[in-house]
Amino acid sequence: MGGEWSQTTLGAIATKDGYGLVDGPFGSNLPASSYTESGVPVVRGSNLTLGKSRFVADEFVFVSRETANRLARSLCRPLDIIFTKKGTLGQTGLVPGDARCDQYLLSSNQMKLTVDRRLADPLYVYYFVSSPESTEKIVRDSEATGVPKTNVAYLRGFPIALPPLSEQRAISHILGTLDDKIGLNRRMSETLEAMARALFKSWFVDFEPVRAKMEGRWRRGESLPGLPAHLYDLFPDRLVDSELGEIPAGWEVTALAEHFEAVKGVSYKGSGLCDDGVPLHNLNSVLEGGGYKYEGIKHYSGEYAERHVVRPGDVIVANTEQGHHRLLIGYAAIVPRLFGDYGIASHHMYRLRRRADSWLTSSYLYLLLNSREMHDIVSGYANGTTVNMLPIDGVQRPLMVCPPAGLVEVFNALAVESERSREEMVSESRTLIALRDTLLPKLVSGELRIPQSLLGGTRSGAFQR
Repeated sequence: MGGEWSQTTLGAIATKDGYGLVDGPFGSNLPASSYTESGVPVVRGSNLTLGKSRFVADEFVFVSRETANRLARSLCRPLDIIFTKKGTLGQTGLVPGDARCDQYLLSSNQMKLTVDRRLADPLYVYYFVSSPESTEKIVRDSEATGVPKTNVAYLRGFPIALPPLSEQRAISHILGTLDDKIGLNRRMSETLEAMARALFKSWFVDFEPVRAKMEGRWRRGESLPGLPAHLYDLFPDRLVDSELGEIPAGWEVTALAEHFEAVKGVSYKGSGLCDDGVPLHNLNSVLEGGGYKYEGIKHYSGEYAERHVVRPGDVIVANTEQGHHRLLIGYAAIVPRLFGDYGIASHHMYRLRRRADSWLTSSYLYLLLNSREMHDIVSGYANGTTVNMLPIDGVQRPLMVCPPAGLVEVFNALAVESERSREEMVSESRTLIALRDTLLPKLVSGELRIPQSLLGGTRSGAFQR
């Protein structure tokens, strides 16, 4: 490491106003009356990660401004760095700069560092403390009896290597730009998914195009949002009674089993799990609420049968869940191409594949099963005490409204293009994550130096661009 670098501590670079390095004021013992439906968000462990994301801005609980102001010492603001004090040690987060929220409040299990920006760049400090070496040190030095924990005094003495500010900002810019692109890809993917679900609900659940024709809001040759003129004749102009209530005239009511065959995945042994076997799509491959969870993939080298094989485009459905909240059970994902053309499903999944004589598609089934209306029906078949189980009847017997082939074909083209775009963004992000994870420890240790010619004019990119 060059002589320009200095060795110091987090306590030395914290602001000296009494708020620079503090912990949270309360935990689960806060009276229920203190929580509100909106107000100042409370930062908890669920908002932090082990170096995977700068901040997870969801699943907040809130307190009123009055409560937060009484606990001003534990308020945190943009570019404050958050650490876990008790529980999953090594978790960190960087408070975002969001016009909708200029303050957050710490929970009792978190600590915050406010960096003196004359001494250090906050984003550089965040990357340093979230590096694998720092995370491992925090865990290694923790109080190991009972629940792992650390404290503010430990953080105050935590060592940090600081290059000159210009180099700190250059490092921040490089790593921050990668994280910004990863975050943008994630948000774009979420938006595309939401759009596909909204369009499916409009066309095939609420029958909005039919209602628009019935009410005279959509006329031949005209376009409405989500309803271009050339689609006009694909929808009927009236609803008729059926065993599922009113449905578009000419559409059918059929059971899922008439269009899709369901097969349970392989019951595998833990000893068969490995690093380079056949991709195993398992319970952790489905997101709560539906969708594919890429980081949940496993690999398997044990025995399986042909019926356990899944291929890109197959639909998998979670059939098991701890508890009875139905956050996962009955929800679906589409097997992606990212893991190759051949894989298997675990016994916690059903594989659903279109029958040869059906005109419905995997995309249609995926969005149908993840709709609130169908999920309520499918998950209603689940039973169990501690573990909730979904019998195969739950993905075969439910009735659905079946639209004509021409309309399904038009919708499927839109849905498949959305899926393709989302998978491309996932693939790009995985490459960027690998690059970031390779560069981060090398940059914050000084093993990889920024050329002097590139040090001019860079700024911390964290949530400020």
